[in-house]
Amino acid sequence: MTSRGAGTAFSRKNYRLSTEPEKSKVTGIVNSRLLNDYLHRVFTSADGNQPAAAYRKHLTFQNLQEHLERLLAEENGSEDSRDQVAEGRLGPSTVVLDHTSGFEGLLLVDDDLLGVIGHSNFGSIRATTCVYKGKWIYEVLISSQGLMQIGWCTLNCRFNQEEGVGDTPDSYAYDGNRVRKWNVTTTNYGKSWAAGDIVSCLIDLDEGTIAFCLNGISLGTAFDNITRGAGMAYFPAISLSFKESVAFNFGSRPLRYPVEGYRPLQDPPVADLLKARKLLGYLKNVIHIGIDVTEGKLVEKDTSMWQLQGEPTVLITLAHIFNYFSPLMCKVYLVEDVLMTFLLSILERGGAVEAHPLIQQLLDLMWLLMEEYEVHECLKQLLMSLLRAYRFSPIIPDLGLQIHYLRLTIAVLKHEKSRKYLLSNVLFDVLRSVVFFYIKSPLRVEEAGLQELIPTTWWPNRFTKEGKESKEVKEESAEERLRRRAYERGCQRLKKRIEVVEGLQVQILKLLLNNKDRGGGEASRYIFLNKFRKFLQENASNRGNLAVLCPPEYMVCFLHRLIAALRYFWDGHKAKTPAALSSEEAYVPPQLFYNGKVDYFDLQRLGGLLSHLKKTLKDDLAAKANILIDPAELQAVTMDDLDEDEESATSAAQSQRPSAALAIGGALARPAWLSSPTLGRANRFLSTAAVSLMNPRRPLGALEKIKVLSLRAEQRTREDIEGTHGNDGLLLGRPPEEPDQPITENSLLEVLDGIVMMYNLSVHQQLGKMVGVSDDVNEYAMALKDTEEKISRCPKRRRDIHEELLKSQKVFSEKLNHLSRRLAWINVTIYSKEKMQDIYWLLRVCIRTIEHGDRTGSLFAFMPEFYLSVAMNSYSALKNYFSPVNSMEELPGYEETLMRLAAILAKHFADSRIVGTDIRDSLMQALASYVCYPHSLRAVERIPEEQRISMMKNLLAPYEQRPWAQTNWILVRLWRGCGFGYRYTRLPHLLKTKPEDASLPSLQRDLSVASFQKPCPSTLLQRHMADLLRSDRDLAPSFLNSVLNQLNWAFSEFIGMIQEIQQAAERLERNFVDSRQLKVCATCFDLSVSLLRVLEMTVTLAPEIFLDWNRPSSELLLRRLAQLLNQVLNRVTAERNLFDRVVNLRLPGLESVDHYPILVAVTGILVRLLVDTDVQGTERATAVLLADPCFQLRSIQYLLGHAEPSALAAAAPATDKRHFSLHTYTEYISTEELTKVEKMLNHLSEESKQAAATTLPTSEEDLCPICYAHPISAIFRPCSHKSCKACINQHLMNNKDCFFCKATITGVDDFTKPASS
Repeated sequence: MTSRGAGTAFSRKNYRLSTEPEKSKVTGIVNSRLLNDYLHRVFTSADGNQPAAAYRKHLTFQNLQEHLERLLAEENGSEDSRDQVAEGRLGPSTVVLDHTSGFEGLLLVDDDLLGVIGHSNFGSIRATTCVYKGKWIYEVLISSQGLMQIGWCTLNCRFNQEEGVGDTPDSYAYDGNRVRKWNVTTTNYGKSWAAGDIVSCLIDLDEGTIAFCLNGISLGTAFDNITRGAGMAYFPAISLSFKESVAFNFGSRPLRYPVEGYRPLQDPPVADLLKARKLLGYLKNVIHIGIDVTEGKLVEKDTSMWQLQGEPTVLITLAHIFNYFSPLMCKVYLVEDVLMTFLLSILERGGAVEAHPLIQQLLDLMWLLMEEYEVHECLKQLLMSLLRAYRFSPIIPDLGLQIHYLRLTIAVLKHEKSRKYLLSNVLFDVLRSVVFFYIKSPLRVEEAGLQELIPTTWWPNRFTKEGKESKEVKEESAEERLRRRAYERGCQRLKKRIEVVEGLQVQILKLLLNNKDRGGGEASRYIFLNKFRKFLQENASNRGNLAVLCPPEYMVCFLHRLIAALRYFWDGHKAKTPAALSSEEAYVPPQLFYNGKVDYFDLQRLGGLLSHLKKTLKDDLAAKANILIDPAELQAVTMDDLDEDEESATSAAQSQRPSAALAIGGALARPAWLSSPTLGRANRFLSTAAVSLMNPRRPLGALEKIKVLSLRAEQRTREDIEGTHGNDGLLLGRPPEEPDQPITENSLLEVLDGIVMMYNLSVHQQLGKMVGVSDDVNEYAMALKDTEEKISRCPKRRRDIHEELLKSQKVFSEKLNHLSRRLAWINVTIYSKEKMQDIYWLLRVCIRTIEHGDRTGSLFAFMPEFYLSVAMNSYSALKNYFSPVNSMEELPGYEETLMRLAAILAKHFADSRIVGTDIRDSLMQALASYVCYPHSLRAVERIPEEQRISMMKNLLAPYEQRPWAQTNWILVRLWRGCGFGYRYTRLPHLLKTKPEDASLPSLQRDLSVASFQKPCPSTLLQRHMADLLRSDRDLAPSFLNSVLNQLNWAFSEFIGMIQEIQQAAERLERNFVDSRQLKVCATCFDLSVSLLRVLEMTVTLAPEIFLDWNRPSSELLLRRLAQLLNQVLNRVTAERNLFDRVVNLRLPGLESVDHYPILVAVTGILVRLLVDTDVQGTERATAVLLADPCFQLRSIQYLLGHAEPSALAAAAPATDKRHFSLHTYTEYISTEELTKVEKMLNHLSEESKQAAATTLPTSEEDLCPICYAHPISAIFRPCSHKSCKACINQHLMNNKDCFFCKATITGVDDFTKPASS
């Protein structure tokens, strides 16, 4: 074997034998006669006929090379004629996209100049070659199904950001997104395309026509009489909008759908193709023909079981073949047309991949007889072709094409040496190999064969007007039952076929996760781990760079296959090591988060930045985990200036690049996901403005430089991950709280950690997105039901209406048939029971991981935030996305899981170890959603009592110290169903007028569908709240003062905003109120109502906080409460006031603003203080309420519709508008509650009369100099200044200085005016 890399040219392997006659005996070469027969049988002539033995030249290995060259040189004359320049074509023979001058806008072009991604509003680009005569074809591989116009243009066409191919004269285009054709004007044409389709563009310049095909099916002639003649030549061209992407095939690889009579723009390598096919034929002959040395004859062999078996004659024959075959196998066209076709034919006989060892033998031959660089290039091109073929194969009923390509991929990856090379250099570096794990969803169900697979369609028909599933279980008719069962059988047939593909995809991952193939370097699993980590880093660090991100629909499929493969290996290890945990008990141990063995890039930790945590918790790491932070590393990691300097230096260097170089394109660090899946690492960035917008936010090189002493992912070995004797590998630094027992292989822990990160990156987002198809089915089902009802009510005499309704019925039925079949596909691939169990397993993994991390105390801060996010989001997905197809209640251990998640939310929403604002808000929202549903609320009630009390104490912390709206909503939700007139799920005032808008307020609507749930108050948590407020004398005043402060702010803001809205509405000129202002106004109103409900809850559960004046702050709290209640009542109940006028405007966005929600909340507080308490409490509350200068009895009378006589007299002639009255809401307010309101009104009427009769006039000198509302009742020490008790008590809550002299107040005494004065 010759030396590698000695010069610029690679030398061939030399297998020529010595001419010495004894050599054959030594090497085991067969005798000359048998060898001659064998070589003539293998190397047949072009016509396949063998000359008679007498006329055959005697062949030996000495003259075989000459004979082989003569055979390969046959038909050279025809080759020469084909290599001539084709008539009718101008331009380079290798056709690519014109990245120098033939483009407009911002574009990303792949490194091979065949793939393109739009990066501006509407960028355009053409090819380098044009045609003016003859019939020509090229193919476009659609990678995204958005707005694109594909076709032909001339050199004179001028495009811009608004006009592209087809928008100018002499340019013609097909747009499968809008299903139209374009040539200045536009008309309907063709079918809609989807990602994974192939569009063929045909031009006949002899007849003057342009046509298009979609996946090989003709769409008909699009244009005829196109402009021809002198100076008219047409270039392939495309215009595409932002993020859209395609890849072109001008003929550099075999056309997927060739059309007879049409030539590709780039000629195929005919001479090389003939040679390759001949050589492949010789190779097949070697496999078919065996040598029986004992009998001295040639025999036919079974090709499927062929093995080399060390026969020198066969080996040397193969060496001669590969001497010519190897260089050809470096060319993509030949690999796809010759090699891949041959390998696929081997697998066509069916059976398991293991039943075809011939492919393994062939790969052994390639590694043995080809130069290393040739094998590498051949394998790379083979995998590229397989991936492209898999991605762009049409969906057929049995998914046969996808299965075919996956089987060959498995066969190639089964070869250990090939697998390791592909893993190390191709699968994640050049290819987007995640595509292998994706099953695309068919946009056109007819072509996918779903009509035959699911002949009967069905959809749920149990929806209310609001689109929610009706709670009334209606009897299913016999016809509906038959349709549903037939539909379910069709879905099962589809599921079985898709499961075959999924099984093959899991097999691929099992091969990549093999850790037993340690021959010749690292095992596959450890190579995969390092590449997988790099893949995660790209997707985590480039959230804004769509070209680098893996599409979320691929991520979903990859996640499920990876979970299946991981659990297979995890449980396999458990079977060998009984002490280890099963996959059902899987979790990620906490030491992975702080020992530095796993790279989490720049992802946020619960306690903040890693550099900060290493600095502040280094003593805890040393004490608990025996980990010492190297001071040099600490200094390097925490030097933010270093990072900034690197970044600024890089940007400065880039800014100095010449603009011409930028126009041709700065190379990106990674390949683009959206374009062709099989292209090189770099992309060219094209910009007509000669300005690159694609500089990464932080260059990859700078990131690597600042990791001074940390181990890069690609540098890790098996020992670094699994550990050895005395080395724990990934589990270094076990804290004392963590049990000392084996979990599983360390490498599987890192895969599990990566799976959790994948879910957080984009899987959850995609799960939510795909629910849209189900929502569409619901909407069309309601529309169809409504149409059928109208048809049944339509009068017979109105035939015109009846016909229109029948047309609508037909449209809705056809759409539902299409959507129900598409939904079946989505339910099988994304929302099946098995997929639900995967997400549930992931949820339980996160819960266990968080629980173990929590036990480590301060080290919990090192956990990445995404673990908590995934725990919350996966629960949300199980609850909202997978039903009604699958129910979460059926999952094993559902109740326990719910309780454990509740404990996590209850404990960590106020955990001081968690510093991130976003994650704290997410925890709060998750807890708020949790208490909205009976089953999850009961789970909160089942957590240990100590945790429940701690949760309630955190909820009652003063509002000023944190975001309080969600906290308040949680308390309201625990109360709803117990408050006065507070048993509704939809706003009562709207149910009478606009039922479709009667959902709960905007603040509550933000908590998704939670607001539609029936009230489910928690008496247990209410009891904990009451106990806390009674027992902690400091907690109650601080909490209530914060609630009263926020109520004062929210209601004041609301009043100010409705004043602005009213002023805008009264202007004579046409004007519009900003929708954002309306939303803020409605939110302030909703906040005011919810704060009033929390006050009602507090007054009801612990009235002594306001009425037991032995408590130091009770009287003050009661006076503040009375003041705010009177303010709200006066603003809302005044006749023809501001509130009334804005409510009557019925502006969109202010639907929740009405008298009922706020007045019943105020009424509930008043009834509890004045009716439902003891005599002493009633007297105190009455005295404080009446003493408030804002009190008006008219406001209380308004509640029951008792308007003042003067107001009635004034309003009578103007309008007969009905006044508000609680009596009109008897469905929501009980008779007992109304009786209490009447009792309260009578009580206040009597008391106010008595107070008016007994009140003596007070001189101005005796009034409090602060509020002028109450008499002086307190004197300060030591300065002896005076005020009323209410003012000084409220002031002392925030400030100890005197109002007047600023002296520090040491005490306050009661003041009574002397009788003599």
